[in-house]
Amino acid sequence: MLKQALAQNGLIAILRGVRPDEAKAVGQVLYDAGFRVIEVPLNSPDPYTSIRTLRDSLPADCLIGAGTVLTPEQVEQVRAAGGQVIVMPHSDAKVLRAAKAAGLYLSPGVATPTEAFAALAEGADVLKLFPAEQMGPAVIKAWLAVLPQGTLLLPVGGINPDNMQVFTDAGAKGFGLGSGLFKPGMTADQVASRAQAYVAAWKALS
Repeated sequence: MLKQALAQNGLIAILRGVRPDEAKAVGQVLYDAGFRVIEVPLNSPDPYTSIRTLRDSLPADCLIGAGTVLTPEQVEQVRAAGGQVIVMPHSDAKVLRAAKAAGLYLSPGVATPTEAFAALAEGADVLKLFPAEQMGPAVIKAWLAVLPQGTLLLPVGGINPDNMQVFTDAGAKGFGLGSGLFKPGMTADQVASRAQAYVAAWKALS
């Protein structure tokens, strides 16, 4: 289902710093704009409550996940809160295995081909290329020449509507969007405006 959601819209919303009292409104404008994967990093205020709020308030075709997942214990807490996707800044095998055992989708962070192959061997569904500012489109093209056919690489970090083209030209199949889309303190209307700009840029690539 994760790959299906990304095929519909390859943009993942990263709501770092979102509060539970604003999660429903922000999630709704993202869904209305076309987002089908929304991530709440665990270093946000009361993240499990926000994950539960988003899961309960949005349709089933929108996957809700957690970012900055660092331990197997957090994987279990995410699952208990209704989360369906585990997103990591790294590629710790213990966390990967816990996520697969829990039946959750998995997007680990990778910065080398060695990490990419290891994460795929542990069952990663998609690979988060992080940080994208450091890696660049040339890295994506080189990796995809050797990674298994069909591997989904999603750059995260510094992505804006104007620079997505160079990454997709290199083979990227989607993006994780953080502060360019949402920052703490933004109103739902402000998030909606940015979300629509990103989705318009994404559709222009298709």
